[in-house]
Amino acid sequence: MLIKNAIVLIDEIEFQKRNGAAPLQAIVDSGVSRLRPVAMAALTTALGLMPLLFDAFFIAMAVTIIFGLMIATVLTMVVVPLLYATFFGVRVPANA
Repeated sequence: MLIKNAIVLIDEIEFQKRNGAAPLQAIVDSGVSRLRPVAMAALTTALGLMPLLFDAFFIAMAVTIIFGLMIATVLTMVVVPLLYATFFGVRVPANA
């Protein structure tokens, strides 16, 4: 799921750049527009695992998946745009 989120985020950045947005603005706008769907997908998965928190056999797995998913979602929304900007040499305009 997290790989799909990163691919969709990069695809949205490329789409906005093709439509004439400046590279930095495309990165920011893509992050803002994809944040809600990515967060909701992670949240629904985490909520779906909540019943396992009450099962002694599956609690460790459920806690690991829930917290890993939440941390990885935040990292996806922060690290992927930063790496994209770094790899493609996106600079902040001087007048910004």
